[in-house]
Amino acid sequence: MTDTSTRVPPRRPGGLPDGTRVTLDPRVRVHGAVVLGGSPWGVARLAPAALALVARARVDGPDGTVPLTPAERSAADLLVERGVLHPVMTPRPSRVEVVVPAYGRPDLLDACLASLTASAPGGDVLVVDDASPTGEVAAVARAHGARLVQHPENRGPAAARNTGLAATTGDVVAFVDADVTVPRGWLDGLVPLFDDPRVGAVAPRVLPRSRSRTLLARHELARSALDMGARRELVRHGSPLGFLPSATLLVRRSALADAGRGRGGSGSGFDEQMRVGEDVDLVWRLLAAGWHVRYEPAVEVHHEMRVVPGQWARRRFEYGTSAAALDDRHPGRLAPARVSAWNLAAAACVLAGRPRSGAAVALAATAALAHRLRSADVDPVLAGYVVGKGLLADGAALGHALRREWWPVGTLVLAAALSRRGSTRSGTGRRTARTAAAAMLVPVALEWVRTRPDVDPARYAALRLVEDAAYGSGVLASAGRQGRLRVLVPEVRLPNLPWDRTRGRRTSGQPPSTSRS
Repeated sequence: MTDTSTRVPPRRPGGLPDGTRVTLDPRVRVHGAVVLGGSPWGVARLAPAALALVARARVDGPDGTVPLTPAERSAADLLVERGVLHPVMTPRPSRVEVVVPAYGRPDLLDACLASLTASAPGGDVLVVDDASPTGEVAAVARAHGARLVQHPENRGPAAARNTGLAATTGDVVAFVDADVTVPRGWLDGLVPLFDDPRVGAVAPRVLPRSRSRTLLARHELARSALDMGARRELVRHGSPLGFLPSATLLVRRSALADAGRGRGGSGSGFDEQMRVGEDVDLVWRLLAAGWHVRYEPAVEVHHEMRVVPGQWARRRFEYGTSAAALDDRHPGRLAPARVSAWNLAAAACVLAGRPRSGAAVALAATAALAHRLRSADVDPVLAGYVVGKGLLADGAALGHALRREWWPVGTLVLAAALSRRGSTRSGTGRRTARTAAAAMLVPVALEWVRTRPDVDPARYAALRLVEDAAYGSGVLASAGRQGRLRVLVPEVRLPNLPWDRTRGRRTSGQPPSTSRS
């Protein structure tokens, strides 16, 4: 999903257990006593205790460092809250009740239950058969010694998970889809994250699996929609990771109750009216209630890929159709792009053939930001870096929207950029088309360079465009059917810097922000 809003959720009480190691997010940059980064991205000037902790964390690396003093422990709690630091929990033998929603595909369920049994012999596994067309799912569940609940009629994955939730009692419940397999000890690295009482949900990395070596299969190995990447993340609106899939998701039961009931559900849990996007809705309700949601890629599970082209494209389309329902439940969260008015003005000047005016706008934005940063006692030299970072981010956001929600326009843009005729004869038209095409394609090229998939660059880019257009078509279809055209409209940020001097912390404005820790 494309999520660009950054409202700050309420802060929950609690903190890390004493002795918990913390590691610095690798994207955080430290400039003297100032850090840039976090979830969402912001600027923070650190107090001495926090600065000492961050300095040690930089040296100690991924293994983490232990806060040594009460001041450092307080700083660690706050910096974990803001995504600058991440907890490093020591894995320990762990068990929780596991709910497996299933509909058909008994072969995949068999592999799933075999992996769950091997990872935790004697573990409590509950299969919810969502009215499968044959009795094979029930037979497989019984063969593996799993508990079984059967729906008399098909109600969808959200309802199946809610049924499993109601049939379990543990404080933490794991939801594992029937087409997922887990490794031995997979819970040992996830459950300890709940030692932090602020954590409401945790997910591992979901990697694709397939014996196929077709072009699409090789593309999916590098670009699975369920793979959220190799970095630890604090899931937060406006952050690099704004949601988690429910293919494998551990949730604190009290957090589900606190996040409120989903529409159509019997009690708290997943929204049973949603056949797709119900996992995004749940995560966003948890965030709105102030709970931490963490992504831990050190634990990896595997998900069966869809490698039949029609099924693959149709599934991306289905993901997109959740947009209108999500906008109904979370208004304003799904703007296809959220860009700065400063950056739009600078880009418009450059595209109109007035680069000096564009540079003047960028300098004005830098000066305005520097003035506000100075009021927060932050080095104004960083303003230029922040403005430049914002320009690149906004360009990538618009290119992303042109590939997805606005793909019909993006297609015309690519055609115009390659054409020697028509509107591109004018200098402005040519510059606009080429700049927009670059915003669409350069991030894809950089992605290929970074991941080095077993697919040549041209076909990788072509599949990315098809994938994004399929998702965008789903958004367009749902927006048209339900009259939710807001999911197609970008949001423009007016010039401001969210700094509340009276409270000394981030407010509900937009990044970049300044804060003291």
